[in-house]
Amino acid sequence: MNGFIDIKGRLHETVTFTPESYLFKDAAFVLLHEGLGCVELWKNFPQNLADAMGMDVVAYSRAGYGKSSPVEVPRELSYMHEEAEEWLPKILKTLDYQRIILVGHSDGGSIALIHAGSCADERVSGVVTLAAHVFNEPVCVASIEKAKIAFQKGDLRPALEKYHGDNVDVAFWGWNQAWLNPGFLNWNIEEYLPKIRIPLLVVQGDADEYGTEQQVDAIVSKTGGAAEKLMIKECRHSIHRDAPADLIGAIAGFIAKYQLV
Repeated sequence: MNGFIDIKGRLHETVTFTPESYLFKDAAFVLLHEGLGCVELWKNFPQNLADAMGMDVVAYSRAGYGKSSPVEVPRELSYMHEEAEEWLPKILKTLDYQRIILVGHSDGGSIALIHAGSCADERVSGVVTLAAHVFNEPVCVASIEKAKIAFQKGDLRPALEKYHGDNVDVAFWGWNQAWLNPGFLNWNIEEYLPKIRIPLLVVQGDADEYGTEQQVDAIVSKTGGAAEKLMIKECRHSIHRDAPADLIGAIAGFIAKYQLV
C-alpha cells in the first residue's frame, strides 16, 4: 500500500516496504517516526528491515508531517496521547496483518508506549523503542532550544522542507513549541508502563543528545511485561541511521526470543 490512508478526510501518507522474499506474510512492522520525521526521513532503514526479517514494514507520516494533511498549531501538550489513543488505533485497523510489531523513534517511541499501555490493538505483539522519552529532561530541552535557533537562523528549515514541503512549519513548530512550553516540563507517561504486558526492546545511543540512559532504565524497570535494554556505543539520537546493522540484528534477536511472529 503506497499512497494515503484516509480517516474522515485526514490523509496519512503511507508506504509499505516489501521484502525480497517473505518469511512471514501475515506479520508487519509499523514504524512511528520522530518529532521531526516522516516516511522519507526513515531513509533506507524500512527496506533493509523488511529484507532482513522477511516481512512487510509499514511507515506512515502523522498528520502535519511529510505529505500528510496539515494540523493546527500550536499543538495540544497531549498531542502524543492523541496520536497513541485516537489516530494510531484507526491506522492499525486499516492494516490486514495478524501480528504487528511497533517500532517507534523518539516521539514515535513514546506514542508506541502510550498505545501499548492503554488501548493496544490485540494484534500488537511487541514494541521496539528507539530513544523514546517517558519524562522530560534538561538535556532534551537544551537540544530542542538549539534546534529552534537552527530552524530560525541556520539551515534546518530548508533541510526539513525537502521532506515536509508545505508542512515544514507545522511539523517543526508543532513539535518545538510543545516541548519548550513551560507546561511541558513535567510531562510524564510512566503511568502507562505497568499496564504494558507485551515484550519491549528498549534501545538508545550512549551519545543521545536528547535524553539520558535514565529513560531506558525507567521503561525497563516499570513495564508490566518482559523488557530488553540495549545501549549502543558511539550512537546519537537517530539510531536507525547511526547504527542500522546493530539495530536490525537486535530486532531480529528480540523477535526470535519472544516468538513475536
